[in-house]
Amino acid sequence: MELPGRLNYAVLPHTPHGPALAELAHRRGKEVLLHQPMSNLAHKPLGRGGLTPELPRERFDSVLQAAIASVPHARGLNNHMGSDLTRRRPQMEWLMAELADRQLYFVDSRTDKGTVAATVAGETRVPHLSRQVFLDNQRNPEAIAERFAHFTRLARERGTAVAIGHPYPETIAFLQQALPSLASGPYRLALVSEVLASGHVETNKP
Repeated sequence: MELPGRLNYAVLPHTPHGPALAELAHRRGKEVLLHQPMSNLAHKPLGRGGLTPELPRERFDSVLQAAIASVPHARGLNNHMGSDLTRRRPQMEWLMAELADRQLYFVDSRTDKGTVAATVAGETRVPHLSRQVFLDNQRNPEAIAERFAHFTRLARERGTAVAIGHPYPETIAFLQQALPSLASGPYRLALVSEVLASGHVETNKP
């Protein structure tokens, strides 16, 4: 929470410290998203509040609504895992219908190249962005630095880029050093809502 700049924090639902962390992020001018667990091809456990293709529509909606309610100040949602569910158009249509009703945005973490989530979001007029870079698939400073350089290069070329990282000690230590230097270059950190309000056109390109 002490990282500098306009950052976006994705909080898992129904976790012991999630509400307090979401409140703290909001007070510090960060933006809060629900980090929604979704079924994955590796069959990793989802924890409470996970969405799976076995859920009928009514139960799917109630699980999603409870997850949203468990994270204060959530302005949008992004998928935690989801390499299975984000490939499934019916469930993505259910998800986007709920987000549209609540005027929430969607950030596709793109955990699988077959995702249709952002496409369905566009079809249902849910404001959305897609992740281009994972900063810390490899948890070492050299790999994180390489991914961060790729992130800033994409931002320079495209005008906007979206990177996702995890609260690993290695990632936090790197960002503590790297984020202040962005202010001296041609970059600006932004909240997701600010990017969407600017009229950014989502390309869905990884």
